[in-house]
Amino acid sequence: MARHLLPALTLLFALPAGAMIWQGQNLSGVFAAVAAPTDLLDGCGDVPEAVALAEELRDRALRIERYMESIDARKAELAQAESTLRERLAELRAQKGSITARQDGATQAVRTDIDRLIALYDQMKPAEAAAILTNLPADFAAEILMRVQPEAGARIIAAVEPRQAALLTAQMGARSVRNP
Repeated sequence: MARHLLPALTLLFALPAGAMIWQGQNLSGVFAAVAAPTDLLDGCGDVPEAVALAEELRDRALRIERYMESIDARKAELAQAESTLRERLAELRAQKGSITARQDGATQAVRTDIDRLIALYDQMKPAEAAAILTNLPADFAAEILMRVQPEAGARIIAAVEPRQAALLTAQMGARSVRNP
């Protein structure tokens, strides 16, 4: 008999629950135990332990309610902070993009200027280029000599005084060692 009772009870609870789910209703209200504070004390007002227990439960419910309100307030604060952080992150990414674009533009401008300078030295007569390069700082002059066409560089070094040519050649070698 007990074996037939369990499937019958299962059907008794499962069928209505399945129908409610099928209709899209919330089951939590059906199975929740709900009692109003006044209902708790009906017929127990003369039992001091029951009154004390009801007051304790009411106090706990109020504390839980306040705690839940504070949690909701903190959730709202966190959501606001997250929103602010996302906005700031978007701003920083945009600033980074514009800075990168400006740096790329500046780097390109410098490269263009260097290419013009090198083209200028490539077009100069070796004696004129040598006279100018000997008056420049040795590292800058060596950089220019490293970038001009090899034939033009060789003619310019040949036109420079031997001591200065040795210094420039040493600078060029040192640059090559530093920047492999």
